[in-house]
Amino acid sequence: MATHETKMKIAPWALLAVSASWGLAFVIMKDPIEKQNVNSFLATRFVLAVLVMIAIRPRVLSQITREMLIKGFFAGLFLGGGYIFQTFGLKLVGAAITGFVTGLYVVATPLIAWIVLRHRITIYTWLCVALATVGLALLSLNGWEVGAGELLVLVSAIAFAAHIVALGQWSNGLDAYAMTVVQLATCALLTGAISIGQGYKAPVNLSGWAVVIYTAIFSTAVAFVIQTWSQAHISPTKVAVILTMEVVFAALFALIFTDETLNLQKTLGGVLILISMLAIVMKEDPGVNNAEIDRQAK
Repeated sequence: MATHETKMKIAPWALLAVSASWGLAFVIMKDPIEKQNVNSFLATRFVLAVLVMIAIRPRVLSQITREMLIKGFFAGLFLGGGYIFQTFGLKLVGAAITGFVTGLYVVATPLIAWIVLRHRITIYTWLCVALATVGLALLSLNGWEVGAGELLVLVSAIAFAAHIVALGQWSNGLDAYAMTVVQLATCALLTGAISIGQGYKAPVNLSGWAVVIYTAIFSTAVAFVIQTWSQAHISPTKVAVILTMEVVFAALFALIFTDETLNLQKTLGGVLILISMLAIVMKEDPGVNNAEIDRQAK
């Protein structure tokens, strides 16, 4: 059996693999969502993810309480909304920019906590917000026009931040695995209902199915299991910092595997957003980070 010291060495690398899987998801999802409508893709992904999580831990169903159903449902609506807007945005802009703008959820979280919960916000945090805003402007402004895709992804980042704040208020004392199953089931219900209304379309080819299976199993179910295990062995701040590498991997994979390019303006914008994200997670208190890393990404 591995010692605690060994687990502490393995955990950061396992989390880095999770970040890489999320970054890669942005790139490989681009083609399938051009051929299959967004909500059909997401519904298929979330249904499969829920089934995999139940298969991994069948007794999870007996751990779901009425309180968890209610709280998990409303948190899942924020999460599902975030995925929907993010994926629509990805259809319009590149994977690299989608990754950078999505990362703004880290910066938006303390702002929403300030607005909704009256949490105090420091000058340091305001400076991080200002830096992120400049970065977003550099990424999304084309002349004097703001890109529609970037705006959609920005809405998704706000939804993810609201999800984090909701979890921070509601998840205390509840089983994290069971709570995640409820939230992902809510995402499946939300996107499934919309996709049925639009006319559900299955993935059109084996490549489409491969992407759905990858994002459902590796970027959702397995990623959650690894994340939960890792949180028991390293500090919340370290977890949050490692997970922000998702943004870097999204940009890196986009530049390597696609014809995307980033000019100097957009590269600088992405770097400023990444700096603001790291500054926030390095400074925030452990309570905020614990809530933050409960988000199931990409």
